[in-house]
Amino acid sequence: MNNFSPNMLKTFETCPKKYFFRYVQNIAVPQPASFFERGKKIHALAHYYLCGADISNLLRELSDSEKEIWQSLLNNEFFQKSYVASEYNLSAKVGEFWVGGRLDALMKDGDDYYILDYKTGAIPKNPETDYQTMVYLVCADKILKDYNSLNFIYIDLKNKRNFTVCADKNKIAEYSETLENVCLKISSEEVFSGCSVKCDFCEYKKFCY
Repeated sequence: MNNFSPNMLKTFETCPKKYFFRYVQNIAVPQPASFFERGKKIHALAHYYLCGADISNLLRELSDSEKEIWQSLLNNEFFQKSYVASEYNLSAKVGEFWVGGRLDALMKDGDDYYILDYKTGAIPKNPETDYQTMVYLVCADKILKDYNSLNFIYIDLKNKRNFTVCADKNKIAEYSETLENVCLKISSEEVFSGCSVKCDFCEYKKFCY
């Protein structure tokens, strides 16, 4: 396999054996639908809103807490910038590998671009070195090419705050090298072993050996 998403890279970093179960053996463990329901609603609503669709019927289906989250996103300074794209698949080649993902929204203000990622849960502990940050910025750099600034914005809807990662060409080169190295490591891994998480909380614990 030579196409990698941020989740794949995160999984490998957390536990190579978990990566093996999920992405090599393709063993899927169902998650409760309710776990993702709120985030899916807000993301769908944001996409339709940015595309100019009538969202009045969707708004009536939101709970009071979801309406509060939606209003928080509407009031966000970055969400109010000029719309470029949303729910957009992007990819880029690093070395011999492809990395990519699906961004929530891409906004602009003149020649300054902002990749938005809405979080109804927690933002990454280390946003600047999170694989999602690196992958999306590297991919956007390949697509946009010429820009004044390129920024990744984590919108923490729960705590009503933003975390911004600004990348210049040197940072993009550094991210590209990091991504290529981890992809090389995954591709050369003959035995997926090792773990840095508590296995009691892993969905694969029942058949891990």
